Amino acid sequence: MEIKGNKTNKNFSKFTFIDLFAGIGGFRIALENFGGTCVFSSEWDKNSQETYVTNFWETPHGDITKINEQRIPHHDVLCAGFPCQAFSISGKRLGFNDTRGTLFKDIARIAKYHQPKILFLENVKNLLKHNKGNTITVIKNTLKEIGYSSFMKILRSSDYNLPQARERVYIIAFRKDLEVKDFIFPAPIRIFKTIEEILEPEESVDPKCYINRKDINIYENKKNVTDPRSPLQIGTINKGGQGERIYSIHASGITLSAYGGGAASKTGAYLVNGKVRKLTPRECARLQGFPENFIIHPNRNIAYKQFGDSVSVPVLKAIFKNVIKTYPNLISRNKAHFTKNIILPTQQLSLEI
Repeated sequence: MEIKGNKTNKNFSKFTFIDLFAGIGGFRIALENFGGTCVFSSEWDKNSQETYVTNFWETPHGDITKINEQRIPHHDVLCAGFPCQAFSISGKRLGFNDTRGTLFKDIARIAKYHQPKILFLENVKNLLKHNKGNTITVIKNTLKEIGYSSFMKILRSSDYNLPQARERVYIIAFRKDLEVKDFIFPAPIRIFKTIEEILEPEESVDPKCYINRKDINIYENKKNVTDPRSPLQIGTINKGGQGERIYSIHASGITLSAYGGGAASKTGAYLVNGKVRKLTPRECARLQGFPENFIIHPNRNIAYKQFGDSVSVPVLKAIFKNVIKTYPNLISRNKAHFTKNIILPTQQLSLEI
Protein backbone atom coordinates (compact mmCIF):
# COMPACT_ATOMS: atom_id res chain seq x y z
CA MET A 1 0.00 0.00 0.00
CA GLU A 2 1.22 3.51 -0.75
CA ILE A 3 0.18 6.63 1.11
CA LYS A 4 1.40 10.16 0.79
CA GLY A 5 3.43 11.62 3.60
CA ASN A 6 1.97 14.55 5.51
CA LYS A 7 3.34 17.89 4.38
CA THR A 8 6.04 19.55 6.44
CA ASN A 9 7.15 23.14 6.78
CA LYS A 10 10.90 23.66 6.70
CA ASN A 11 10.51 27.23 7.87
CA PHE A 12 9.02 26.49 11.28
CA SER A 13 10.68 28.32 14.15
CA LYS A 14 10.01 26.20 17.21
CA PHE A 15 9.47 22.42 17.43
CA THR A 16 8.03 19.43 15.60
CA PHE A 17 5.51 16.87 16.78
CA ILE A 18 3.58 13.82 15.62
CA ASP A 19 -0.12 13.23 16.21
CA LEU A 20 -0.92 9.57 16.89
CA PHE A 21 -4.49 8.30 17.36
CA ALA A 22 -5.19 11.80 16.09
CA GLY A 23 -8.98 11.71 16.08
CA ILE A 24 -10.10 15.09 14.76
CA GLY A 25 -6.95 16.97 15.75
CA GLY A 26 -7.33 18.23 19.33
CA PHE A 27 -3.66 17.70 20.14
CA ARG A 28 -2.68 19.38 16.90
CA ILE A 29 -4.71 22.50 17.65
CA ALA A 30 -3.14 22.75 21.10
CA LEU A 31 0.49 22.36 20.03
CA GLU A 32 0.22 24.51 16.92
CA ASN A 33 -0.85 27.26 19.32
CA PHE A 34 2.72 27.22 20.65
CA GLY A 35 4.32 27.28 17.21
CA GLY A 36 4.72 23.54 16.77
CA THR A 37 4.71 21.91 13.34
CA CYS A 38 2.99 18.57 12.84
CA VAL A 39 5.17 16.33 10.66
CA PHE A 40 3.11 13.15 10.83
CA SER A 41 -0.39 12.08 11.89
CA SER A 42 -2.13 8.74 12.15
CA GLU A 43 -5.84 7.89 12.55
CA TRP A 44 -7.55 4.74 11.31
CA ASP A 45 -11.21 5.88 11.53
CA LYS A 46 -12.38 7.06 8.09
CA ASN A 47 -14.89 9.59 9.43
CA SER A 48 -12.27 11.16 11.67
CA GLN A 49 -9.84 11.24 8.76
CA GLU A 50 -12.48 13.11 6.78
CA THR A 51 -12.89 15.75 9.49
CA TYR A 52 -9.12 15.99 9.97
CA VAL A 53 -8.35 16.61 6.30
CA THR A 54 -11.18 19.16 6.08
CA ASN A 55 -9.57 21.20 8.85
CA PHE A 56 -5.85 20.62 8.35
CA TRP A 57 -5.61 19.82 4.62
CA GLU A 58 -3.79 16.59 5.39
CA THR A 59 -5.13 13.07 5.47
CA PRO A 60 -3.73 11.17 8.46
CA HIS A 61 -1.97 7.90 7.77
CA GLY A 62 -4.02 4.85 8.70
CA ASP A 63 -3.45 1.96 11.09
CA ILE A 64 -0.36 2.81 13.16
CA THR A 65 0.27 -0.87 13.88
CA LYS A 66 1.17 -1.33 10.22
CA ILE A 67 3.51 1.64 9.90
CA ASN A 68 7.22 1.02 10.30
CA GLU A 69 8.65 3.43 12.86
CA GLN A 70 11.67 4.01 10.63
CA ARG A 71 9.41 5.67 8.06
CA ILE A 72 8.01 8.20 10.52
CA PRO A 73 9.74 11.62 10.49
CA HIS A 74 11.97 12.62 13.35
CA HIS A 75 10.15 14.79 15.90
CA ASP A 76 10.56 16.61 19.21
CA VAL A 77 7.21 15.70 20.77
CA LEU A 78 5.06 12.57 20.44
CA CYS A 79 1.36 13.15 21.15
CA ALA A 80 -1.16 10.36 21.61
CA GLY A 81 -4.59 9.90 23.13
CA PHE A 82 -4.31 6.13 22.98
CA PRO A 83 -7.04 3.54 23.67
CA CYS A 84 -6.94 1.76 27.02
CA GLN A 85 -6.46 -2.01 26.68
CA ALA A 86 -5.64 -4.89 28.98
CA PHE A 87 -1.94 -5.72 28.76
CA SER A 88 -0.53 -9.20 28.74
CA ILE A 89 1.40 -9.78 31.96
CA SER A 90 1.93 -13.50 31.63
CA GLY A 91 5.68 -12.98 31.90
CA LYS A 92 5.15 -10.58 34.81
CA ARG A 93 8.08 -8.45 33.76
CA LEU A 94 5.68 -5.50 33.69
CA GLY A 95 7.73 -3.69 31.06
CA PHE A 96 8.10 -3.30 27.30
CA ASN A 97 7.64 -7.03 26.62
CA ASP A 98 4.27 -6.93 28.36
CA THR A 99 2.84 -4.30 26.02
CA ARG A 100 2.43 -6.82 23.20
CA GLY A 101 -1.00 -6.90 21.64
CA THR A 102 -1.79 -3.32 22.72
CA LEU A 103 -1.69 0.03 20.97
CA PHE A 104 0.59 1.45 23.65
CA LYS A 105 3.23 -0.89 22.23
CA ASP A 106 3.18 1.20 19.05
CA ILE A 107 3.78 4.38 21.02
CA ALA A 108 6.66 2.69 22.82
CA ARG A 109 8.31 1.32 19.68
CA ILE A 110 8.12 4.70 17.92
CA ALA A 111 9.47 6.53 20.97
CA LYS A 112 12.21 3.94 21.47
CA TYR A 113 13.40 4.39 17.89
CA HIS A 114 13.10 8.18 17.51
CA GLN A 115 13.77 9.21 21.12
CA PRO A 116 11.72 12.43 20.96
CA LYS A 117 12.39 14.87 23.77
CA ILE A 118 8.88 14.67 25.18
CA LEU A 119 5.88 12.32 25.15
CA PHE A 120 2.44 13.84 25.74
CA LEU A 121 -0.23 11.21 26.38
CA GLU A 122 -3.90 11.24 27.42
CA ASN A 123 -6.29 8.52 28.56
CA VAL A 124 -9.36 7.82 30.67
CA LYS A 125 -8.84 8.26 34.41
CA ASN A 126 -9.62 4.58 34.96
CA LEU A 127 -6.25 3.84 33.38
CA LEU A 128 -4.72 4.22 36.84
CA LYS A 129 -6.91 1.39 38.22
CA HIS A 130 -7.19 -0.63 35.01
CA ASN A 131 -6.40 -4.34 35.26
CA LYS A 132 -5.87 -3.99 39.03
CA GLY A 133 -3.15 -1.39 38.51
CA ASN A 134 -1.02 -3.62 36.26
CA THR A 135 -1.69 -1.55 33.14
CA ILE A 136 -0.26 1.68 34.55
CA THR A 137 2.66 -0.27 36.03
CA VAL A 138 3.47 -1.62 32.57
CA ILE A 139 3.28 1.89 31.11
CA LYS A 140 5.53 3.43 33.79
CA ASN A 141 8.10 0.65 33.54
CA THR A 142 8.07 0.70 29.75
CA LEU A 143 8.68 4.43 29.62
CA LYS A 144 11.55 4.05 32.06
CA GLU A 145 12.96 1.14 30.07
CA ILE A 146 13.05 3.12 26.82
CA GLY A 147 14.66 6.13 28.47
CA TYR A 148 12.00 8.46 29.90
CA SER A 149 11.05 10.00 33.22
CA SER A 150 7.26 10.15 33.42
CA PHE A 151 4.79 12.27 35.38
CA MET A 152 1.03 11.77 35.43
CA LYS A 153 -2.05 13.34 36.95
CA ILE A 154 -5.83 13.31 36.62
CA LEU A 155 -7.16 16.73 35.60
CA ARG A 156 -10.74 17.93 35.28
CA SER A 157 -11.73 20.02 32.26
CA SER A 158 -14.07 22.26 34.27
CA ASP A 159 -11.02 23.50 36.21
CA TYR A 160 -9.66 25.02 32.98
CA ASN A 161 -12.49 27.27 31.80
CA LEU A 162 -14.54 24.57 30.10
CA PRO A 163 -18.08 23.68 31.25
CA GLN A 164 -17.48 19.92 31.20
CA ALA A 165 -16.84 17.66 34.18
CA ARG A 166 -14.42 15.56 32.14
CA GLU A 167 -11.66 13.83 34.07
CA ARG A 168 -8.71 12.36 32.21
CA VAL A 169 -5.23 11.19 33.13
CA TYR A 170 -2.42 13.06 31.40
CA ILE A 171 1.11 11.71 31.11
CA ILE A 172 4.17 13.84 30.39
CA ALA A 173 7.45 11.98 29.84
CA PHE A 174 10.81 13.69 29.37
CA ARG A 175 13.81 11.96 27.82
CA LYS A 176 16.18 11.19 30.69
CA ASP A 177 19.15 13.07 29.26
CA LEU A 178 17.12 16.30 29.58
CA GLU A 179 17.51 15.80 33.34
CA VAL A 180 14.00 16.91 34.25
CA LYS A 181 13.60 15.89 37.88
CA ASP A 182 10.08 17.18 38.44
CA PHE A 183 7.07 18.39 36.48
CA ILE A 184 4.25 20.43 37.93
CA PHE A 185 0.88 20.08 36.26
CA PRO A 186 -1.11 23.32 35.89
CA ALA A 187 -3.17 24.44 38.86
CA PRO A 188 -6.92 24.97 38.33
CA ILE A 189 -7.55 28.45 37.01
CA ARG A 190 -10.83 28.74 38.94
CA ILE A 191 -12.63 30.67 36.23
CA PHE A 192 -15.70 28.53 35.91
CA LYS A 193 -17.80 28.55 32.77
CA THR A 194 -21.34 27.18 32.59
CA ILE A 195 -23.30 25.40 29.88
CA GLU A 196 -25.36 28.56 29.42
CA GLU A 197 -22.26 30.36 28.13
CA ILE A 198 -21.66 27.95 25.25
CA LEU A 199 -25.22 27.62 23.94
CA GLU A 200 -26.17 28.53 20.39
CA PRO A 201 -29.12 30.87 19.70
CA GLU A 202 -32.39 28.98 19.75
CA GLU A 203 -33.01 29.66 16.07
CA SER A 204 -29.76 27.86 15.19
CA VAL A 205 -30.65 24.65 17.02
CA ASP A 206 -31.68 21.65 14.91
CA PRO A 207 -35.24 20.63 15.91
CA LYS A 208 -33.94 17.05 16.16
CA CYS A 209 -32.02 18.09 19.29
CA TYR A 210 -35.23 18.67 21.23
CA ILE A 211 -36.71 15.88 23.34
CA ASN A 212 -40.50 15.97 23.45
CA ARG A 213 -41.82 13.18 25.65
CA LYS A 214 -44.53 12.69 28.20
CA ASP A 215 -42.21 11.01 30.70
CA ILE A 216 -40.07 14.10 31.34
CA ASN A 217 -39.91 15.09 35.01
CA ILE A 218 -38.33 18.41 36.06
CA TYR A 219 -38.04 18.55 39.83
CA GLU A 220 -35.60 21.40 40.37
CA ASN A 221 -34.34 24.42 38.43
CA LYS A 222 -31.83 26.36 40.47
CA LYS A 223 -29.97 29.29 38.94
CA ASN A 224 -27.57 29.66 41.85
CA VAL A 225 -25.47 26.55 42.18
CA THR A 226 -23.07 25.64 44.96
CA ASP A 227 -20.34 24.17 42.75
CA PRO A 228 -20.47 25.41 39.14
CA ARG A 229 -17.70 23.05 38.07
CA SER A 230 -19.97 20.06 38.70
CA PRO A 231 -23.15 19.11 36.78
CA LEU A 232 -26.46 19.72 38.54
CA GLN A 233 -29.18 17.20 37.71
CA ILE A 234 -32.64 18.77 37.76
CA GLY A 235 -34.83 16.13 36.16
CA THR A 236 -35.23 12.81 34.42
CA ILE A 237 -36.55 11.21 31.26
CA ASN A 238 -38.22 7.87 31.67
CA LYS A 239 -36.52 6.14 34.62
CA GLY A 240 -33.49 8.43 34.73
CA GLY A 241 -30.92 5.94 33.51
CA GLN A 242 -27.86 6.71 31.43
CA GLY A 243 -28.76 9.22 28.73
CA GLU A 244 -32.02 9.96 30.55
CA ARG A 245 -30.90 12.65 32.99
CA ILE A 246 -31.63 16.35 32.64
CA TYR A 247 -29.14 18.95 33.84
CA SER A 248 -29.10 22.66 34.62
CA ILE A 249 -27.44 25.05 32.18
CA HIS A 250 -26.27 27.13 35.15
CA ALA A 251 -23.52 24.67 36.04
CA SER A 252 -20.94 22.53 34.27
CA GLY A 253 -22.05 19.88 31.80
CA ILE A 254 -21.53 16.16 31.99
CA THR A 255 -18.69 14.42 30.17
CA LEU A 256 -19.31 14.02 26.46
CA SER A 257 -19.35 10.37 25.42
CA ALA A 258 -18.76 8.63 22.11
CA TYR A 259 -21.16 5.87 23.07
CA GLY A 260 -24.22 5.18 25.21
CA GLY A 261 -27.97 5.06 24.77
CA GLY A 262 -31.00 6.92 26.01
CA ALA A 263 -32.88 9.90 24.62
CA ALA A 264 -29.94 12.20 25.38
CA SER A 265 -27.09 9.84 24.57
CA LYS A 266 -23.59 11.24 24.07
CA THR A 267 -24.32 14.82 25.24
CA GLY A 268 -26.80 14.62 28.10
CA ALA A 269 -30.05 16.60 28.26
CA TYR A 270 -30.42 20.22 29.40
CA LEU A 271 -33.36 22.46 30.21
CA VAL A 272 -33.00 25.46 27.88
CA ASN A 273 -35.64 28.16 27.81
CA GLY A 274 -38.19 25.77 29.26
CA LYS A 275 -37.43 23.03 26.71
CA VAL A 276 -35.41 19.85 27.14
CA ARG A 277 -32.79 19.14 24.50
CA LYS A 278 -29.44 17.61 23.69
CA LEU A 279 -26.47 19.81 22.89
CA THR A 280 -25.75 20.68 19.28
CA PRO A 281 -22.50 19.57 17.61
CA ARG A 282 -21.20 23.16 17.75
CA GLU A 283 -21.95 23.28 21.47
CA CYS A 284 -20.05 20.01 21.86
CA ALA A 285 -17.12 21.57 20.02
CA ARG A 286 -17.19 24.47 22.46
CA LEU A 287 -17.43 22.03 25.36
CA GLN A 288 -14.08 20.60 24.23
CA GLY A 289 -12.54 24.00 23.53
CA PHE A 290 -12.35 23.72 19.74
CA PRO A 291 -12.18 27.06 17.89
CA GLU A 292 -15.27 28.54 16.27
CA ASN A 293 -13.81 28.12 12.80
CA PHE A 294 -13.37 24.36 13.27
CA ILE A 295 -15.34 22.57 10.55
CA ILE A 296 -17.62 19.94 12.07
CA HIS A 297 -18.57 16.69 10.34
CA PRO A 298 -21.96 17.23 8.61
CA ASN A 299 -23.46 14.04 10.07
CA ARG A 300 -24.73 14.98 13.55
CA ASN A 301 -24.31 11.52 15.09
CA ILE A 302 -20.79 11.18 13.73
CA ALA A 303 -19.94 14.64 15.07
CA TYR A 304 -21.22 13.65 18.52
CA LYS A 305 -19.02 10.56 18.54
CA GLN A 306 -15.98 12.50 17.38
CA PHE A 307 -16.23 15.13 20.11
CA GLY A 308 -16.96 12.44 22.70
CA ASP A 309 -13.76 10.70 21.65
CA SER A 310 -11.72 13.90 21.49
CA VAL A 311 -9.59 15.82 23.95
CA SER A 312 -10.17 19.04 25.86
CA VAL A 313 -7.96 21.51 24.00
CA PRO A 314 -7.58 24.16 26.77
CA VAL A 315 -6.39 21.48 29.21
CA LEU A 316 -3.72 20.38 26.72
CA LYS A 317 -2.67 24.00 26.27
CA ALA A 318 -2.39 24.53 30.03
CA ILE A 319 -0.26 21.41 30.42
CA PHE A 320 1.98 22.21 27.46
CA LYS A 321 2.56 25.74 28.75
CA ASN A 322 4.08 24.12 31.85
CA VAL A 323 6.08 21.74 29.64
CA ILE A 324 7.72 24.74 28.01
CA LYS A 325 8.35 26.36 31.39
CA THR A 326 10.00 23.15 32.54
CA TYR A 327 12.04 22.70 29.35
CA PRO A 328 12.26 26.08 27.54
CA ASN A 329 14.86 24.77 25.06
CA LEU A 330 12.04 22.93 23.30
CA ILE A 331 10.91 26.06 21.48
CA SER A 332 14.37 27.10 20.29
CA ARG A 333 15.08 26.68 16.59
CA ASN A 334 16.95 23.50 15.66
CA LYS A 335 17.63 22.94 11.96
CA ALA A 336 19.20 19.56 12.71
CA HIS A 337 15.73 18.08 12.93
CA PHE A 338 15.56 18.08 9.16
CA THR A 339 18.48 15.76 8.67
CA LYS A 340 16.61 12.52 9.35
CA ASN A 341 13.60 10.75 7.87
CA ILE A 342 11.69 13.77 6.68
CA ILE A 343 8.79 12.90 4.37
CA LEU A 344 8.09 15.63 1.84
CA PRO A 345 4.62 16.17 0.30
CA THR A 346 5.70 14.83 -3.08
CA GLN A 347 7.23 11.66 -1.66
CA GLN A 348 5.38 8.37 -1.41
CA LEU A 349 5.61 6.38 1.79
CA SER A 350 5.64 2.69 0.94
CA LEU A 351 4.47 0.44 3.71
CA GLU A 352 4.75 -3.29 4.00
CA ILE A 353 1.54 -4.85 5.32
